[in-house]
Amino acid sequence: MSSSQTLTSRLKGRSELGVALLLGVAGVLVLVDALALVTPYSQSDPVGPKTLPYIVAGLLFVCAIMLAVNVLRGGQGEAEGGEDVDLSHPADWKTVLPLVGAFVANILLIDWAGWVISGTVLFWGSAWALGSRHYARDGIIAVLLSVLTFYGFYLGLGIPLPAGLLEGIL
Repeated sequence: MSSSQTLTSRLKGRSELGVALLLGVAGVLVLVDALALVTPYSQSDPVGPKTLPYIVAGLLFVCAIMLAVNVLRGGQGEAEGGEDVDLSHPADWKTVLPLVGAFVANILLIDWAGWVISGTVLFWGSAWALGSRHYARDGIIAVLLSVLTFYGFYLGLGIPLPAGLLEGIL
């Protein structure tokens, strides 16, 4: 048996190591970002704004290491046993692909058409992909949700979403 086959057989069923790796990479990104922060030292605030990112990075590293050790010792996450989910059936691609399409359409349209139009496509497409066949009602609700979120972000949070084609109207 070759060394690659041995490693593969040892890691079989240990997909949680990927999560540990992801946590470690996130820790590295947070640490690198924290190291790049430039802040003047202040006598009144010796802790400074770098402290929290260092703590988060450290906690991410600790979680990654603890998870990897647990998995390598034979620990395994419990399979989800949702009450209405049959885990033996494959993914429903007739639902997943239209949902992905709605999200991709939103991404492609948001800068050019604006949030209200791209959000309407996203909300209506998601409702359609999930099985609703009340096209007019879903369209009206999608438009209302898009307009409400547009103004909710702008007025409530002070974050302007792109208006796109509706610039000057909204």
